[in-house]
Amino acid sequence: MADEIRIGVFVCDCGSNIAGYLNVKELAEYAKTLPNVVYVKENLYTCSESGINEIKAAIKEEKLNRVVVASCTPRTHEPLFRGTCEEAELNPYLFEMVNIRDQCSWVHMQERDEGTNKARDLIRMGVAKAALLEPKQNIESKMDPRAMVIGGGIAGMAAAMALGNRGYEVTLVEKADTLGGLLLQLDKLAPSNLDAAKFAAQQAELVKKVPSIRLLTSTTVKEVQGYIGNFKVTTTTNGVQDEFGVGVIIVATGAQVLKPTGLYGYDGKNVITQLELEERFKAGTFEAKHVVMIQCAGARIEERKYCSRVCCMVAIKNAIEIKERSPFTTVHILYRDIQAYGTENEALYQHARELGVLFVSYDLSQVPVVENGVVKVFHQRLGRELALKSDLVVLSTPFIAGEDNETISKQLRVSLDENKFFLEGHVKLKPLDFATDGVYLCGNAHYPATVREAISQALGAASRASIPLSKGVMTVEPIVSTLVDEDACRGCGLCVALCPYGALEIVRTEKGRKVRVIEVACKGCGVCAATCYQHALSINSYTDDQVGEQIRAFLSA
Repeated sequence: MADEIRIGVFVCDCGSNIAGYLNVKELAEYAKTLPNVVYVKENLYTCSESGINEIKAAIKEEKLNRVVVASCTPRTHEPLFRGTCEEAELNPYLFEMVNIRDQCSWVHMQERDEGTNKARDLIRMGVAKAALLEPKQNIESKMDPRAMVIGGGIAGMAAAMALGNRGYEVTLVEKADTLGGLLLQLDKLAPSNLDAAKFAAQQAELVKKVPSIRLLTSTTVKEVQGYIGNFKVTTTTNGVQDEFGVGVIIVATGAQVLKPTGLYGYDGKNVITQLELEERFKAGTFEAKHVVMIQCAGARIEERKYCSRVCCMVAIKNAIEIKERSPFTTVHILYRDIQAYGTENEALYQHARELGVLFVSYDLSQVPVVENGVVKVFHQRLGRELALKSDLVVLSTPFIAGEDNETISKQLRVSLDENKFFLEGHVKLKPLDFATDGVYLCGNAHYPATVREAISQALGAASRASIPLSKGVMTVEPIVSTLVDEDACRGCGLCVALCPYGALEIVRTEKGRKVRVIEVACKGCGVCAATCYQHALSINSYTDDQVGEQIRAFLSA
């Protein structure tokens, strides 16, 4: 005979986040009336040390074999409560979480009764599902203790060295014939005033001195198969293919600078980009008496709505360079908004003003006009149009996504945002991880970043990647797709084609073509189960019985 189901329900006040908008006492009393519930506790903060201890004590004293917590988002707190159950010697997957903060109190702040009633429904459904939960064990897979970094710019080099100096074997793949990326085209770095190309060359030499780093230049990634701990990579170097295995991958492919064709009369001679200006600095060919810089050239418009973040400081840095080289050269910066965050950047902005750099704001409805050596701009504060003499116009154009991003995103099964930059798993919780386990990102591949930011992100990505590498074994949650009816599976491959994580494959068995679940790669998203018209697949913590019981519980009110 199966053990008696004994469910404990813990309802969280969350300070005023929940109790300020819902009748939590009523919810706790209601939970006591639900089937199989033998213990109910209202907590001020269930996630606090005292709340955690109350759960542990109740599991032991009340002999609970299921736990339901009604509080906030599972995204942030479910791992904590599962760990709490495990510490109390209860299988962590006999835990169910009900989100009454995000789904009730936060969205029904002005509707206390209606929000409370909705929370009652969710708790009743959570308890119904909890009664059907079954114990599970985490899935383990061996970890290949090697890494690959795609991109040899400053972020890629920093990430490779961070891992290599810890003793991990790293393959650094760069499509150009040398390391350095965009830094090789720049003159000076602000606010340090370092020679950009020299700094890049120094970092490249440091990379070459790390014995555990294998450097592949003039190389592209042709194919990536597998999953965290067991990626199989195929690269091409000057037409020669190479195959190797890695456990984790870091994407540091950088970005490219927009070529402003058709903007402000761009010709690469008298109308140039900031990048081309820096090339003139390096070559010693800069000559101009009247310079006008136009910000947001191709950015913050309908086609490209984002701010590139670094353009303002690049313009200010280069304006200072001009004034220090040629104090009598006039420099105007036409801007919509100045992005000069941080004390050092603010100091550079002030320094530019002290040197005589003139800042003129313009509105998108009245953009500057460049014609015949004159830049016309409407000065909003003066309320009139200015005609600025110019023998050189410099356009501050944004970083745009790398040309290989779409190809790499398909190879790694990772997402891009609307601007084709790589998209992190979660902006707050997983800023350097992709949704696909074992793949990480940093630098301009993610979004426009300064050199300092790119290096910081690279070190963070390397730290994230080193976690599974150091363990040697990859452990993932067992909430995965399961082939529940092998006979029903026709091996059509539709689920394989639609799986966003590459966690399914078709194999030949004694019964013919059947789908096989690669459990360590599966994220339990449910796409395959929803797709399978034969109902051969199911998600083992969201079975038909469990979901059906939740629906019946909802309808029973």
